[in-house]
Amino acid sequence: MSKQQLKERGFTIIEVVLVLAIAALIFLMVFIALPALQRSQRDNARKNDVSIVSAAVNSFSSSNQGRLPAAGNNAALRAYVSGLSGNSEVNRITVANFTPTVNVEDGAIVVVLQAVCGEIGVNGGTQALNRGTLRQYATVTRLEQGNSTHCLSS
Repeated sequence: MSKQQLKERGFTIIEVVLVLAIAALIFLMVFIALPALQRSQRDNARKNDVSIVSAAVNSFSSSNQGRLPAAGNNAALRAYVSGLSGNSEVNRITVANFTPTVNVEDGAIVVVLQAVCGEIGVNGGTQALNRGTLRQYATVTRLEQGNSTHCLSS
């Protein structure tokens, strides 16, 4: 091989460093975006769980001559719940009487009787509620993004 062929073979140090820098930037962007995407997916699953629990309350009501589950009668409602994601826990579903605000812990779902959803409270995990009729209820869970809540009125 001539000296000219040896010089033209391979990459220079600058080219290698440039490729590594670009690859590092791509990995950095992926690792920054991934946690936000995962939080968003968990929040969507929790919103779906609220819909499932709300449907379970409706099923309970249909099976019990139009009555809603009594406050504190968590086991009766939990028997009607199936198919929750791993982001909410069946044993953390509670039924409560009306209060103007409800504070929901992470992974829990609260069914508030005689309530409809109001404005989201200032503190994370707190949901403002308005008084509803005897047949109305609000189902509330806590979301990760923005440390806010998701409320679904009947």
